[in-house]
Amino acid sequence: MKANSTVTLIKILALLCLSVLCVSQEFDFFYFVQQWPGSYCDTKQSCCYPTTGKPAADFGIHGLWPNYQDGKYPQNCDSKNPFNPDKFDFGQLYPPVGWSVKQHNFTSLNRQVKIADLRSSMQKNWPTLACPSGNGVGFWTHEWEKHGTCSESVLDQHGYFQAALGLQKQVNLLQALTSAGINPDGRSYSLSNIKSAIQETVGFTPWIECNTDTSGNSQLYQIYLCVDTTGKNLIECPVFPRGKCGSEIEFPSF
Repeated sequence: MKANSTVTLIKILALLCLSVLCVSQEFDFFYFVQQWPGSYCDTKQSCCYPTTGKPAADFGIHGLWPNYQDGKYPQNCDSKNPFNPDKFDFGQLYPPVGWSVKQHNFTSLNRQVKIADLRSSMQKNWPTLACPSGNGVGFWTHEWEKHGTCSESVLDQHGYFQAALGLQKQVNLLQALTSAGINPDGRSYSLSNIKSAIQETVGFTPWIECNTDTSGNSQLYQIYLCVDTTGKNLIECPVFPRGKCGSEIEFPSF
């Protein structure tokens, strides 16, 4: 009887371990991706400014994406941990009419309030340009649920968004480019010069993603840098995404 109990316990522990692995989804590194708003908007689909107004003419965060060294990546790893910024309005710490202590979990509320402290930084540095105009919550929800949940063994929701914001502070892409005479003025620049300007400033090799403008010209769209699994330190990319740009690409104004 005792032996059977031991076997049963081992099976239960094994199942628990498997369930944890399924949720945490080990990964090898992050892509930290920033996009140029001028290139997002200068396409046939165009763009819509956020409800908070036109973003600054600077690179904005697209995402922090867990990846594997073979080029594949995990996604949508934990449907039980959706992005839920708050049940109140950001910055609004007073409960709504009809709020009941019995109906709410204080641990959940505490997490929501903690995420709220990043709201202004996220609106500024992680803006949405999708149509129709939004306040960013839909964009951040997508990024957390598709990518962030696959790194929750390392970063919780607050830690995930805070890590991306911290990385952007480390890397001033626009300054790196303008210091090398590469300006968002609608002119074409050498792809190799763009890469070199970023590498010399950041210390690591970037990957450049291009899209096409309304006339079909290749333009600087997104810049990828790689980050270790802590979400804090830049590293050389183990592998680059697929895709290519022309040898000369436009850098549109915004």
